[in-house]
Amino acid sequence: MIPETPSTPATRDPQDADPGRLLARLISIDSVNPDLVPGGAGETVIADFCGEWLNARGFEVHRLEKRPGRPSLVAIARGTGGGRSLMLNGHLDTVSLAGYDGDPLDPQIRDGRMYGRGTFDMKGGIAAMMVAAARATAHVHLRGDVVLACVADEEHGSSGTEEVLESFTADAAIVAEPSHLEVTLAHKGFAWFDVEIEGRAAHGSRPELGLDAIAKAGHFLVALEELGQRLTRGPAHPLLGTGTVHASVIRGGEEPSTYPAQCRITLERRTVPGESVDRIELELTAVLDHLAIAVPDFQYRLTRGLHREPFDADPHTPIVRTLTRHAEKALGHPPVVRAEPFWTDCALLDRAGIPCLLFGVDGEGAHAATEYVDLASLEILTDVLTGTIADFCS
Repeated sequence: MIPETPSTPATRDPQDADPGRLLARLISIDSVNPDLVPGGAGETVIADFCGEWLNARGFEVHRLEKRPGRPSLVAIARGTGGGRSLMLNGHLDTVSLAGYDGDPLDPQIRDGRMYGRGTFDMKGGIAAMMVAAARATAHVHLRGDVVLACVADEEHGSSGTEEVLESFTADAAIVAEPSHLEVTLAHKGFAWFDVEIEGRAAHGSRPELGLDAIAKAGHFLVALEELGQRLTRGPAHPLLGTGTVHASVIRGGEEPSTYPAQCRITLERRTVPGESVDRIELELTAVLDHLAIAVPDFQYRLTRGLHREPFDADPHTPIVRTLTRHAEKALGHPPVVRAEPFWTDCALLDRAGIPCLLFGVDGEGAHAATEYVDLASLEILTDVLTGTIADFCS
């Protein structure tokens, strides 16, 4: 249930709620994730701005800040009762400003595009969902609640959406991550593991005393590549294909004249629906146990790290059908249905029992030196979200 709190009366005037102007304001606010960039600004200032904007339009604003300096907002427009509630989810944080070509906080418009850090990923989605919610609730008395979740930390650990889901829920949700105006119904998950290969330190002149952990690790790297090849030949998800695996980081050795006592390999296993982290751990253990038998003196330790589940939406749920209908109306043709190879907060919402999908702007440059949003797509997204809110919550 959504907690009840008294709302503050305010005039709902959407006339100044233009998604392009709002996006420019959001871009000018530094919200770099400090978990990615030590000393990054975090979400405090942008959360303050969004909270004031939404409060002025009659939304009941809740601020969640379990982690100091990392606030998320939940803004609610209460329905009259008896209708379905809809959550719109988007993240306030961005990746680093370093290496951006130009001033990342100075939004520039050229050839129908707005440039700046976060225009595409994903302040464009934040602007669209804020304006859409304001428009949909300004003059229409909806029966269901409209819930905006403007969350922290999606670019690192998704602690913001996790905190929101501890206290808030809805009958359905839309994540406004960029999708090129294509309906996204699935995405991959991931699991990180550390494999520590054990050796024995000795002077380089005493091979009879040493055991080269890096050389032993080479056997595992070959086996990991073979595992990846086997995965490509396995059962495939209709939208996502098969899972993958790769070695991400390798560390070992101290100096040229010493046999390395340890070599650590960090790997990532990208997962598709039906693959769990427990299954992946068994898969890797089988590979390593085989090496322990086949390779003399091969010893290892496998440690599970961060893992996130894949996402697979039911295309027949009311929210998917409703948004698809409004997208077709706005685009003039049925929208493309697709999947994403990367992970999003959809998986957390789905795990919490909230049917959801992903739909967002067109553009390019997520995490890149140049980033932009197509402004026509921003307007289309706002229109689609406005219609979907009014339809679903009425």
